[in-house]
Amino acid sequence: MIICVRLRDGAALPDLLGVAEDISPVAQALPPDTALIDVAGARRYFGQDAAGIASVLRVRALAHAGADCAIGVAATPLTARMAARQAAYGTTLVVADDPRELAAFLAPKPVTALPGVGAATARTLRTYGLGTVGKAAGVPLATLQRLLGVRVGREVHEKAHGIDRTRVVPGAGARTLAAERAFGHDEVDRGAQRRALLSAAGELGGRLRDSHQVCRSLTLVVRYADGSTTPRTRTLPEATAHTPALTATAYRMHDALGLQRARVRAFSLRADGLVPEARATRQLTLDPADERARRLEETADRARARFGPSAIRPGTLAA
Repeated sequence: MIICVRLRDGAALPDLLGVAEDISPVAQALPPDTALIDVAGARRYFGQDAAGIASVLRVRALAHAGADCAIGVAATPLTARMAARQAAYGTTLVVADDPRELAAFLAPKPVTALPGVGAATARTLRTYGLGTVGKAAGVPLATLQRLLGVRVGREVHEKAHGIDRTRVVPGAGARTLAAERAFGHDEVDRGAQRRALLSAAGELGGRLRDSHQVCRSLTLVVRYADGSTTPRTRTLPEATAHTPALTATAYRMHDALGLQRARVRAFSLRADGLVPEARATRQLTLDPADERARRLEETADRARARFGPSAIRPGTLAA
């Protein structure tokens, strides 16, 4: 059985992994705020079923990491992730390993609830009246492949039936870093949203430089008031840990989404494709402003290392 833990605060994910690995060594981070734990080997040791182990994990996460979480328990990573997404914080949702119960759990959900089903695929399915997982599951594989293509059609067909061929892979999330900014209310103000992105990009840049890494791409995930999300990914012109470059890319993704009337609850900014700084190449520039910005960044990093993370902040955030 698989346990999926969704944190209220993504910053606690490293601490949660430490707690999870004390229960089972087969734990995988899914930044920015989720972890998967395969407890097949831990059930005999603890003398409890997966739901009981989830209760142990919740108590330990709260005690050792101060992390409030929602937990999903199911036979596969896919179903466990969906259950954790549906569960309220402070609760555990168990999907039994029974075909009828699994079908009842999946059927009413929109097709976008299936991990990996994006907006374009969902739009095509809705065009043919297949807007829920149950309706997609009721269509023959050959029909889905005609609508979506051979590979995507098979993936949707299998996921709609709860078939998941993935496994929990320890350490698989090590090539990413994430920062999340949550609002205490439905935020519609563009200025407040951009300040949150500026803060998240600054955190990511600092963590990348501290670990002497750079990232090749940036992913922005917007979480709305109804719990739905929109992800956007952009490849950077060159691998970097430079905060202004990360911020500019985050702003461009934000602008492209057109969130003028959207009720936003949280932003997650993720740095993907991490590589050691020593292995990255940087395009030389003759722009003195860019060189000054990088020198100032180095100075600010030293000040924050000595006096704390809030010693120097952008004026926009300090106001």
